[in-house]
Amino acid sequence: MFEGDGAAPPTVQLTLYTDAFVIRGTLVTRQRRVTDMLNNAEDNFLVLGEVTSDEFGSRGETIRADYAQINLESVLFAVADSVVETPAELRTPKVPEQAMISVPPFKVTGQIHLMPEHNLREALTELTGRFLPVTDAAFWSDRLGEARQTAALVAVNHGRAQILAPHQYVDPWADIERPASAPGPSGQASDPSVGTVAPAGEAPAPSREDPWPTTDVSPPREPSGW
Repeated sequence: MFEGDGAAPPTVQLTLYTDAFVIRGTLVTRQRRVTDMLNNAEDNFLVLGEVTSDEFGSRGETIRADYAQINLESVLFAVADSVVETPAELRTPKVPEQAMISVPPFKVTGQIHLMPEHNLREALTELTGRFLPVTDAAFWSDRLGEARQTAALVAVNHGRAQILAPHQYVDPWADIERPASAPGPSGQASDPSVGTVAPAGEAPAPSREDPWPTTDVSPPREPSGW
């Protein structure tokens, strides 16, 4: 592929995440951007050299190999430590939008880049490409116990992703009514509107809803000697 130009084949370090492995290796390519390496692949796979494959989980294994063929359909996302600037003549004006992308079992947050002069719905319908760039990104997996990491760019497999933009976190318990407070150890309710419980032998104090004090309604006593 690079014969006859007198230069050694260029290689780049690439990190690929699948739902079971994180794979690191070198790729022979003339592409400079990670998204171009993935989107412009001639086949449905990449061949990496000097490969290290780490399996997720506490009992996961580490495998080293001189070469490995990686199926692009199994790749959730690829990570780049730096963003390569696009030449000015190839640059398309786009607007960054903060988003969360779910690629189970991982989540990715960062900026996706949409066509301008459209509302968000229209811009998302025009978001195409096999792998989409997410800049100023963070990614993690609660299910796999993978801690939050950051990267300048994450290229997400569009066919495995659900994109939420804009997004916000919602408390699932926010709309559930809280139960009434239970009485305290002294027998008094924690809600002052309920009133208090009087000790034995005393008339109960009026509740807040009752504006009239308690009156003695017992029958009158007969005069002595009658």
